[in-house]
Amino acid sequence: MSIGVPIKLLHEAQGHVVTLELNNGTVYRGKLSEAEDNMNVQLREITVTARDGRVSQLDQVYIRGSHVRFFIVPDMLKNAPIAQARGGRARAFRGGPRGNRGRSQ
Repeated sequence: MSIGVPIKLLHEAQGHVVTLELNNGTVYRGKLSEAEDNMNVQLREITVTARDGRVSQLDQVYIRGSHVRFFIVPDMLKNAPIAQARGGRARAFRGGPRGNRGRSQ
């Protein structure tokens, strides 16, 4: 079984600053040092914002992927090869075989 595009994009984000929100509403922002295929991540130099607004600093943290609600990765990754390949393929199918059925041209 191969990994999907979101996982590949997460691997591309290694070494960059990412933001992630946990299911309990806590927000972590730090440098992504490692990402696993099951979305477990290790962050360094983290700023943690609790649901009540309290902010704290951590040197490093390991977060289980099933506890993550979403990731925010840097905008520069939209130029990554994996994002380019996906975007091009999606555009190729737009208006494809479904349109103009039964009409002669």
